Amino acid sequence: MSLLLTHAYYLDQDPKEQRIMKPYPPLGLLYISAYLNEKGVENHVFDTTFSDQSRQLQFIEDKKPDVVAIYTNLMTKIEVVRLIRELRNNARYRFPIIVLGGPDITYNCEKYLKAGAHYLVIGEGERSMYELYRAIAQKLAVAKVHGIAFLEEGQVVRTSPRAKMKDLSKLPIPNREAVPMEKYLQTWKDNHGKSSITLSTQRGCPYTCKWCSTAVYGQSYRRRPASDVAEEMAMLKARYHPDALWFVDDVFTVSHKWIHSFHEEVIRKNARIPFECITRAERLNDEVLKLLKEAGCYRIWIGAESGSQRIVDAMDRRVDIDVVKEMIRKTNALGMESGTFIMLGYPGETTEDIRKTIAYLKDARPTHYTITIAYPIKGTALYHEVENLINVQPDWETSTDREIDFKRTYPKKFYKYAVSRVINDVNSSRADTAGQRFKLKLKSLVSLLLMKYHAFIPLKTN
Repeated sequence: MSLLLTHAYYLDQDPKEQRIMKPYPPLGLLYISAYLNEKGVENHVFDTTFSDQSRQLQFIEDKKPDVVAIYTNLMTKIEVVRLIRELRNNARYRFPIIVLGGPDITYNCEKYLKAGAHYLVIGEGERSMYELYRAIAQKLAVAKVHGIAFLEEGQVVRTSPRAKMKDLSKLPIPNREAVPMEKYLQTWKDNHGKSSITLSTQRGCPYTCKWCSTAVYGQSYRRRPASDVAEEMAMLKARYHPDALWFVDDVFTVSHKWIHSFHEEVIRKNARIPFECITRAERLNDEVLKLLKEAGCYRIWIGAESGSQRIVDAMDRRVDIDVVKEMIRKTNALGMESGTFIMLGYPGETTEDIRKTIAYLKDARPTHYTITIAYPIKGTALYHEVENLINVQPDWETSTDREIDFKRTYPKKFYKYAVSRVINDVNSSRADTAGQRFKLKLKSLVSLLLMKYHAFIPLKTN
């Protein structure tokens, strides 16, 4: 029985990513492909990043897979549903069994099943996908497979949860040979002058940030042996010659013991490649920063989300803003780049909190920062808190969670200008010339006035 693994992210259809041009391969699918290969299950991967749905469907028509397994998330859902409908309704594809996996299905089981999926793989996908495939192929009782969902007489059946994989040393490295790695690397090179590859060292996150989804790996912490990670780095270095690595882990420095081992193994195996990672400020100190730099780290993203301790506490971030500032400064002082994340529009946030965020960014001086407007992802604590305040709930099949909106402190349009205010005010403090500073300050003032207009309240200007 033939099996196809695919997804529904098409770079050419994403205007924002077309501007950024930093594509990465679908690492989760490549882990499943490698796991199936180890089990002797032949599988094909159709990577859609540099393709489109018409070529994807042509591939399915040519290969005639019995099972099509599709990765979905909140940003690709619309295209996934469209793909399901085409496979279910057009005889040219021979009506394959459709299996879905990914973070978005955990809390939307019924919707995905009623949209046409035959089975859902909930949580970590390697073992569940293998056992489900085997059950289908051998006509065994599918209900005995842990961690899946399906419809039976119109009702959703969820089997017993799949136990989390404790020993990640048993995971094979992702099957990168199944995707056009050179295309990814060259796209990076053409647009940014250097290439980059993603790498995963852990699963789960032990923290409780209210806006963050733990739908796949859960609130846990499991780590690959540092020696395995260094060995994969050495392989990537030899085979693909990347200019940089991006560790996709939620909190790279959770375990200081692991960081020590990682540092030792990377040096010992001559696997050093410049890399960037994400972590939390309280899981950094002078020694860890030094070890990271020696191992090749050139950029650390340190989460904050707000410059207001009141909002940080409301998010259940469990971090001190002053500690975040200190670690950003120390990262900069060691010659590494720093980054931080900002989220505006969190429930209860006021203009005073936004002013504190601006002050925080000016004071900490991260090399990079990103800004998003808070939105509730189904299944998170934030979603439960604002569920009764949701005032925009678009059609599920034709929208994403980003389009869900709730009653905030200020009207929706206020936050468009709040983002502009933060960016221009912070950047004015970094401007090289008086002319640039004046221009940015003027933009910041205009944004402030528009914030005031939409909020109908007096705002502080300093």
